[in-house]
Amino acid sequence: MSSFEEAETEETVTCLHLTFYHPGQAEKMMFRCLDFCQRQQLRADDTAKFGRDSSLCGYSLVDTRVSRIQFSLQFYRKLHTSEYAFEIKNLSKKTKLTVNQTELGYLNKIDLPWRCIICFGDYQILAEIQEGEAMDYFETHLHLAEAPILQERCLPFLQPVPENGVSPSFPLSQGKSPTEIDENEM
Repeated sequence: MSSFEEAETEETVTCLHLTFYHPGQAEKMMFRCLDFCQRQQLRADDTAKFGRDSSLCGYSLVDTRVSRIQFSLQFYRKLHTSEYAFEIKNLSKKTKLTVNQTELGYLNKIDLPWRCIICFGDYQILAEIQEGEAMDYFETHLHLAEAPILQERCLPFLQPVPENGVSPSFPLSQGKSPTEIDENEM
């Protein structure tokens, strides 16, 4: 047998990709303590903590408006399945955290969707879970966004469509309110 045949089967590792954005990141450099170069491996029983206090948080944000511990991410295996997931918990007493528009107060927690946007203050973090099989550890891979993750999209003004499904061919006049027409009068 060759050494290739005797080698252990390679496991894929669950990786949490986190893309950070803050409008003042160029001037304030609040992400300078984060390692954007390589993946970081954490034990499955470790909690990934994000906040201002570098002695308590493995992911430190250099900003006095960030709580000492802002939030945590816990890796776990779902009950009666082989699926792995992350749970996010807001640990800030002063700042609410939103995950895809779900607002979390202090000590509230939810399962992290496989792709979501985490917001607090002016911070925007795109979180994407890359599934894996390893159960003893997981990885994080940090990225820095050049542009806002959340973009306000201006929808064009749409004229209402009558119940008969036919749009009026004339534009609504400024200052005049639309009048209701009985369908039998058409």
